[in-house]
Amino acid sequence: MEIYSISEVATKTGFTAHTLRYYEKIGLLTSPLRKGGKRRYTEGEIRLLKFMKMLKQTGMSLEDIQEFLKDGCLLENIDSAAIQLKKIQTRADILNKHLLLLEKQKQEIETVMKVTREKLEAYETMIGDLKDEK
Repeated sequence: MEIYSISEVATKTGFTAHTLRYYEKIGLLTSPLRKGGKRRYTEGEIRLLKFMKMLKQTGMSLEDIQEFLKDGCLLENIDSAAIQLKKIQTRADILNKHLLLLEKQKQEIETVMKVTREKLEAYETMIGDLKDEK
């Protein structure tokens, strides 16, 4: 199993070393293994961080990310069907809430883009008219 330093993980995930330490401090990440006092990360932790980065880039709050990840990998846990159902439903609820937020943001961006295109078209018409007057 390959082990990575915090600087290697920062490069691989796009998070800064400071952010990784902060996420550990607030409990978003579990404390990684340490060797000689230095943090050592596994490939699995890097995959988790990349997933977190994706959620963060979509604007998901740290609180929702923490709630989403609190039970760890669902495939690794041996729980009753009822407990698994509850955990999966919680994650689905978080993703549905976030998807609604993203849809709203998308509509707002589309409106801004429409207005921007209209303004640009008007300016291009003005430029053409002014060039014709020369």
